[in-house]
Amino acid sequence: MKRKLTILLAVLLSAAMMGGCGKESGALKDMKVEKYLTLGEYMGLPVQLPSAAVDEAQVEELFRALYLDSVTPEMGILDREVVQGDTVNIDYEGKKDGVAFAGGTASGAQLEIGSGSFIAGFEDGLVGAAPGETRDLDLRFPEGYGNAELAGQAVVFTVTVNYIYPTDYKDEVVAALGIADITTVEGLRQFVRDYLETNAQNTYRAKLESTVVDNLIAGCVFQEIPEAVLQRYRNNIQEGMEADCAAQGVDINTYCMYSYGMDAETFLDQYAQEAAKQSLAFQAVANAEDLNVTDEELQENLEQYANQGGYATVEEFLGEMDREEYREYFMFEKVLDFLTQNARITEY
Repeated sequence: MKRKLTILLAVLLSAAMMGGCGKESGALKDMKVEKYLTLGEYMGLPVQLPSAAVDEAQVEELFRALYLDSVTPEMGILDREVVQGDTVNIDYEGKKDGVAFAGGTASGAQLEIGSGSFIAGFEDGLVGAAPGETRDLDLRFPEGYGNAELAGQAVVFTVTVNYIYPTDYKDEVVAALGIADITTVEGLRQFVRDYLETNAQNTYRAKLESTVVDNLIAGCVFQEIPEAVLQRYRNNIQEGMEADCAAQGVDINTYCMYSYGMDAETFLDQYAQEAAKQSLAFQAVANAEDLNVTDEELQENLEQYANQGGYATVEEFLGEMDREEYREYFMFEKVLDFLTQNARITEY
């Protein structure tokens, strides 16, 4: 089953923001959750993760892609022939038996000569071409090509070299990108580095949290989960999904079959089981480690949310929502932080 919502923070967001259905079964903090599960070991949960480090090759690849996208034809090289290693801007049309085939035509495409991005003979066939020149390349798709209609077939690509991308980097090209406060080559390179590092850290954190939650649940032994708890999560996700599907003009069953490979009833039942188990396990950890959210903490957090959202008061921010739903949300945050801080992480 594909799982988009493995972390309880997301589960609780759906519960708190989709209509307050959690009122049916009462607050988690008031339940004797230990009746429904035996909590396994949660300190030092083992986690294996790839390092979040970003190497300079990644930085250079994205930097170059951004830079080349900002190069205009007027900035291109027009006064020499194409050589191996050049990146060129080309238009091309592929024909089989004189008829253009699907996916074989493009304008303004970037191609590094010698990269092996195109079928054999295509890139070599452009070496020696001058910008503005058009060549017909008699080629053949490989036998194992993914498109059965083209596999092993003889084709002709008509290719025009528009210009060669310059190999030196200039500040004025970067300035034309329109990225706020980025006007130099080194500024763009640092911007790219910061972006990749932030993205890597976010991916690392998401993987850490997901693995910690999975390992926590795997270590618990669950008894029969109360139907009211299951119905709570089932109602919440169903309400949200139906609203999204209605906005997209698709029924929920079609969406679930396409996204998860199962009908809506099966998906909702599995989701409810998973969400309930995670909620009960998190509440059990909160009870064991005194991580429940006090009235004072709840009010402080709600005031921060209200201020950030531009609301005059907490009551205005809450609207018809139950503040106890937010108490659970903030508890989930505390427990997840606790589990990740105490995880036994091995990087590779």
